[in-house]
Amino acid sequence: QLDQLIIHQQVELLEAILGTETSSKYEIKNHLGQRVYFAVEENGCFDRRLCSPIRSFTIRIADNAGREVIRVIRPLRCNSCCFPCFLQEV
Repeated sequence: QLDQLIIHQQVELLEAILGTETSSKYEIKNHLGQRVYFAVEENGCFDRRLCSPIRSFTIRIADNAGREVIRVIRPLRCNSCCFPCFLQEV
């Protein structure tokens, strides 16, 4: 039973030193600080560098045994005055 989830992004050493953005990884913990899930964001370097806030991505959330339990997909969508109906969706 989970009544609270705490999400911590894992900072990659290469990202911290060079200032480049790599695929994001997250630990999802319970209220006791025990890891219950692990998430990995999948997208390309092009998306991260040029489309950062509106980038497309797939996040795979797995349990501690490595079994995928949730997959979140966000397609690339434009959010501008020219395309107001193309808002972000997950």
